[in-house]
Amino acid sequence: MAALLVPEAAAPRGPTETGETTEEAKLSRSLSRLLPGLEADSKLGRRRALEALQRALEAAQPEAPDADPDAAAAAFQGPWVHLLLPRLLRRLADPAEGCRTLAVHLLGLGLRRAARPRDALPRLLPALAARLASPEPARRPPPEACEELRLALVQLLGLAVRLAGAAFAPHLDDAVRALRCTLLDPFAAVRRESCECAAGLARATPDHFHMQSESLIGPLMQSISHQHWKVRVAVIEATGTVIQFGSGKSVDDVLPHFAQRLFDDVPQVRQAVTRVVGGWLLSLRDRYSFFHKLIPLLLSGFHDEIPEIACEATSLWEQVGLQWQTENEEDLKDKLDFASPPPAHHPSPESRPGLGCRELVFRNLSKILPAIWHDIADWVVGTRVKSAQLLAVLLLHAEDHITQHLEPMLRALLRACADEEAAVVCSCAKSAELVGNFVSPEVFLKLILSTLRKSPSPSGLLVLASLIRGCPREALQPHVKGIAMELAQARICQGSENRLYGERLLQCVQAMVSVGREDCRGAGERLLEVLVTVLALWGPEGLGDKVQETLAELAAVEGVDSSQDLFRAHVSPLLEWLAASHQDWTGHSVELLQLDVVLTHSGPALGEALPQLVPILRSCLQPARDPAMRLRLFSTLTGVLLEAPETVDSQGQLHGYLDTLIQDILVPNLQWHAGRTAAAIRTAAVSCLWALVSSGVLSDGQIQDVQEILMPQILTTLEEDSQMTRLISCQIINLFLKTSNGVIDPDKCIKIYPELLKRLDDVSNDVRLAATSALVTWLQRVQREASKCCYETSIQHLYRELLVYLDDPERTVQDAVLEALKAGSVLFPDLLVKETEAVLHKHRSPSHCEQLLQHLQALPPAQ
Repeated sequence: MAALLVPEAAAPRGPTETGETTEEAKLSRSLSRLLPGLEADSKLGRRRALEALQRALEAAQPEAPDADPDAAAAAFQGPWVHLLLPRLLRRLADPAEGCRTLAVHLLGLGLRRAARPRDALPRLLPALAARLASPEPARRPPPEACEELRLALVQLLGLAVRLAGAAFAPHLDDAVRALRCTLLDPFAAVRRESCECAAGLARATPDHFHMQSESLIGPLMQSISHQHWKVRVAVIEATGTVIQFGSGKSVDDVLPHFAQRLFDDVPQVRQAVTRVVGGWLLSLRDRYSFFHKLIPLLLSGFHDEIPEIACEATSLWEQVGLQWQTENEEDLKDKLDFASPPPAHHPSPESRPGLGCRELVFRNLSKILPAIWHDIADWVVGTRVKSAQLLAVLLLHAEDHITQHLEPMLRALLRACADEEAAVVCSCAKSAELVGNFVSPEVFLKLILSTLRKSPSPSGLLVLASLIRGCPREALQPHVKGIAMELAQARICQGSENRLYGERLLQCVQAMVSVGREDCRGAGERLLEVLVTVLALWGPEGLGDKVQETLAELAAVEGVDSSQDLFRAHVSPLLEWLAASHQDWTGHSVELLQLDVVLTHSGPALGEALPQLVPILRSCLQPARDPAMRLRLFSTLTGVLLEAPETVDSQGQLHGYLDTLIQDILVPNLQWHAGRTAAAIRTAAVSCLWALVSSGVLSDGQIQDVQEILMPQILTTLEEDSQMTRLISCQIINLFLKTSNGVIDPDKCIKIYPELLKRLDDVSNDVRLAATSALVTWLQRVQREASKCCYETSIQHLYRELLVYLDDPERTVQDAVLEALKAGSVLFPDLLVKETEAVLHKHRSPSHCEQLLQHLQALPPAQ
């Protein structure tokens, strides 16, 4: 039976006949006794035979320290190839998994002990390929169903590769066929081991591997996005080795996948890409053909969030630059012998890239930039961020060579600076600063200002601000006035109502002031116009504090102490600038908001600018002009007049324009017209009048003149629907009466109290109290008149009416009326006693009447 199953061992040959040594013959006889068990029908029998073989092989290993390992390996070679190997290979297809496992283990032992492992490859490789490779890998599972066994088989293949070395070349077909399947194995460990095996195969057979390398790229790229990060790392490293020793044609197929791995969440994966790409740039045979494709991948690592990866990318790039510089020393001889220093305003002269690195970027820039400009507008956020970061790195290397690519560069930056992702905008702003640093402002200003004139945008302003920020002061100095003039143009300065637009416009001014410093003095007026516009349009939206800081910086540049002093220096040109268009203003005019800013920030300077300010106010506050504009302007004027001593009357010259304020501004706007809008304007005019007369800048005589003109209109406004208007009107009348020291016409005076008396029925207690206070002042004013007898009938009527309100439901009104009656009791006390006693019994509570009578009794007798 043994002879039938194992024909090779059926007729043992003697040592002299086969050339076997004594040790080899002894080992052959020992193994021959065990080999028949490998063909047993029972699984247990085969397993026991395999285990016995394992013990025999392990026992046959030389253990003596003085034993010759080469002799032992030579003695093992013959039995291994002729007896063991064929039978163990058949056991790879054994139905029992345990037997297959032992067979793989024994094959590994045999390969390690054999003197010439390569002799086993012609039989071993087809057997391994048969177990690992499926005829249709996309549809059928591999013949070996056990994943642990597939792992062991791949490990066995890797062992054969390591032991055979270059002798493995004739068997590349079988190995590659097996690896194409195992690289896509469902078991992650098999994929990792297959990657190591593929890399080992490439290193072992460099002269022949390039003929088979391309067939491995497809499976490797299918595994590069595997869910296990260790598999992804293994695939990347294996790909690097496969292409390194294989065909450079596959680089184009691999690079898109490598680029995607730069966005991997696992740092080890990104680090693997960096190392592999760096290795290719250093040692790939065809690397000069792929510089423009590999350089962006390595430079992308400069901004990795893990510092170690960024440092490694930087180190590899320096090595690449130095190696390229050495390889091209003849071409760079002049530049090396006459090395130019870093540009005077280089952003980081101490860490300027080496000559080789700069030359590499410059020579490949025209091929790299179009791809970056495309990716910087990609729909994937991560791609845009990486592209923007890479652009800044490239510009730092390219230096003044950027100029030849400037126009498309600025177009790309304009698009990218409008990105919703802050990281993209930040990186592009840095890129624009580098452009400003290395390119002459005469060149970039011509392009960017032309774009802003055609289509003002926040992104355009940000690019301009960044260009200015990066530009050296000496280079910018001749262009400061021109830039300020452009920014002050209405088309740019008022280009949008978007808050972001205002923020970018402000950044332009900040950049001008921070870079130009004292050079901005000649452009201070235009820059102030821009700041006034920003404060007018976007101050209420949160930019007010930033504008104030910029105003303080501009004031320091101009040599004045504060922003108020800055306005003082420029208030006249500012008003002249605004007056140029005031005839066309409406409630929606930006100039109206600008005037508000100038008036509220100029402070005492307004006292010097009255000759320019008052004509603007007179023209804009005529009844024929836009109501919304007049309301806004009255509100601004009221705020200024409330602080008149520190604003419009700082020079004591307001009285010279009092007639204009009263006759040409207030009187027309206090006239009654139907409609809510007209009522609102009357309220604004009344408020403005109150601010004027209560500010303390008018003398009693001037207030008397105002009273003579405006008292009829103010009495009319007591009937307004607006509670505020009625309240302020009462306060104005009270003030008029208090400051009236001359002889008053009784007929005019008598007309006042009935209107005030009506306000005691007002729905607002504040108005009722104000009216009562005004009545007290009126009574006191009548008391000073010589002809009090002319007022007796009116006073009697007033007594009667006031006594009614002495029983008012509101206690505060009762108290106020009581004080009014007490104040007026000195005029005709007997008359008041009579009237009080007549209504005493009619009141719900006689307490206030009794208090009044007690007060009257205490009065001294009339003379």
